[in-house]
Amino acid sequence: MRKLLSIVVMVWLLLPIHFSIAQEESVLLCDHAVETTVQDNFGGLEEKMKQLVAAGVPGFVIGVESSKGSYYGAAGLAQIENRVPMGICHLQYLQSISKLYLAVSILQFHETGALDLDLPISNYLPSELAAWVEGSDRMTVRMLLNHTSGIPEYNYLANYVSLLLQSPEHEFIPEDYIELIKGKELDFEPGSKYSYRNSGYVLLALMMDFLTGDHAQYMQEHIFDQLGLENTFYRNDSNYLTYPNLVNGYWDRFSNGIIENSSRLQIANVSRLVGDDGIVTTPRDAIIFLQALMKGRLISEESLSEMKNWVSDSNGNPAYGLGLDYSEFAGEKAFGHSGGGLGAGSQLYYFPEKDLYFFMAINLATVTDSPIHQDAEPILNEIYKLLIKG
Repeated sequence: MRKLLSIVVMVWLLLPIHFSIAQEESVLLCDHAVETTVQDNFGGLEEKMKQLVAAGVPGFVIGVESSKGSYYGAAGLAQIENRVPMGICHLQYLQSISKLYLAVSILQFHETGALDLDLPISNYLPSELAAWVEGSDRMTVRMLLNHTSGIPEYNYLANYVSLLLQSPEHEFIPEDYIELIKGKELDFEPGSKYSYRNSGYVLLALMMDFLTGDHAQYMQEHIFDQLGLENTFYRNDSNYLTYPNLVNGYWDRFSNGIIENSSRLQIANVSRLVGDDGIVTTPRDAIIFLQALMKGRLISEESLSEMKNWVSDSNGNPAYGLGLDYSEFAGEKAFGHSGGGLGAGSQLYYFPEKDLYFFMAINLATVTDSPIHQDAEPILNEIYKLLIKG
């Protein structure tokens, strides 16, 4: 995500910065607050969280669920300006983890028999919209889900940058992103290789709008409501991104170790994104979602196997499935997703060999090469080791 947003960051560097501080209000209680216990096998987490804050990370939150115990904890500040401590019930930005939620909703719809993953996307789009996308008759739904479609990336395009420069407050609709790539040649032949593309997930969201009427409402009914995720919000919520318990975002704009409030930019950016980003949630809600996915409460075992049918990166290593990322932490394989943006970063993963789920989030941009990230990286690696050891 850092590479994909680099051009956007360059644009925002040219814009004036105005502080956007959330209301000074007590953090809302989670509707399903959990008893938090520090297990001996996770006993080093609190110290590591303090070290992250000492390294310059404004705030950090973590949730862990495993057969050996659970832990939810936070350190640092959710709002520096008001000295509001980070809490486990603060809403965190999922950023690109949102892709996983959209992918699950698509697999759910596929299970109804109304969607074939291996048919061209043009079968499931309005004809005018399909005509905008070169090769839409050759790229399948599956290819968009696993980033092998070859669709151009809107973040890379000069016309996207120009639009942001000319109209930084422009309110995008989903079709705007696809119009940016209208008539553009494919970057490669569909299905020939893996290359991460946000554009593909915007197109998938538009596909679900066409098929269901509203992809956000479909996700609300078939994921959020089904699992009782009362602290998970997306575009269809009337109070979207105005919650008093939403963390402030910060960034090291000039990569010099000095952080600034980027909440205005973070909210403006996230509110524009559709399908590839946009969900905010709590650590507990995020883990409930991933547990439900892995335990067959959202989709069938067959569909989950489809999600774990990995395509390889340029080095031949497993990289991505259907909305599901394949990663390794301290040598241990994990399935889930990560996300980053102009004022936040997050990770949601499952270690199958350890039967362990974790969610982590920071309210610091991940799209700049800050020395804070360089100092934080070895501490995060120690946290991964603690989780695996536990």
